[in-house]
Amino acid sequence: MALDPPTGLLAVVAIHNNVLGPALGGCRCLEYPSTFAAVSDAIRLARGMTYKAAISNLPFGGGKAVLLKPPRIIDRTKYFRAFGRFLETLSGRYITAVDSGTSTADMDAIAIETSHVTNTTTHRLFSQADPSPITATGVVKGIQAAVKFKLKKNNLKGVHITVQGLGHVGYSLVQQLYALGARLTVFDIYPDAVTRVCNEFNVDSVSSLDDLLATPADVFAPCALGAVLNEKTIPKLKVPIIAGGANNQLDEDKDGDALHQAGILYAPDYVINAGGLIYVAGQYARMTESETKEKVDEIYDTLMAIFDRSIKENRATHTIADAIVEEKLRKFH
Repeated sequence: MALDPPTGLLAVVAIHNNVLGPALGGCRCLEYPSTFAAVSDAIRLARGMTYKAAISNLPFGGGKAVLLKPPRIIDRTKYFRAFGRFLETLSGRYITAVDSGTSTADMDAIAIETSHVTNTTTHRLFSQADPSPITATGVVKGIQAAVKFKLKKNNLKGVHITVQGLGHVGYSLVQQLYALGARLTVFDIYPDAVTRVCNEFNVDSVSSLDDLLATPADVFAPCALGAVLNEKTIPKLKVPIIAGGANNQLDEDKDGDALHQAGILYAPDYVINAGGLIYVAGQYARMTESETKEKVDEIYDTLMAIFDRSIKENRATHTIADAIVEEKLRKFH
């Protein structure tokens, strides 16, 4: 934990695991009700980054930084430079990147004080700073794998996909799926986001999440906040596949088991949405654009292997994904 009264910095860094390499994870700068809530969030997110990096065969562990945003940041550059000085004391055990509430400009400020940062304006791939389109590309690969495995279809033409959430990742996902000929029904809590997508693409929309969940379709793609899959929502679903970009889609582990028992194929969230992490890892490791694309393409094969093992062992896909990660981590202990 770091405290810098002159700038108002109060920061928490959680390092979950670094057996595969230095911990990599985003830097959040958000208001929290308490320090305990911030610490809990950092610990939970750091674990998720370990699993996401390991399942994606990246040479990194998992970590997360949470900055408890003060009511007013007087000098943003000084604020993030103070955090950079704290990172430097960790001697490379944790590498930070853009996350909720932070930007590439913030990463530039951190980089003045330490080299253990990516997502700066000098760390760019695909001539862009936003990893969302790359995350969406990985989700498309995951949807293609699920559709091939469950529906035996080689492409997405005419496949009906419902999309919840039209933020950066959700919008890019709709854009890419539309180009591939998918039929789309969308929902977002912000009407303007729905209007934008409907104006730009030939998609249908519904007025509530309940309506979206009850829409008969081939794939449900959650791309909003987590815990959308729970004991209340799962019985409403009328899809054979769930594959989307949201984090922490399962409210509890038992919800993944419920999907398995219902015969719904679930693409584990930290596998299918790993494109963003692959992107920032590629930036830090100075990978080429083609190398990064190849790594994102591997999401397809990783999910196919999980789906196949799930059937053979009659275990839920999220359990299989966790087992693969834990087997990998044990080899390095």
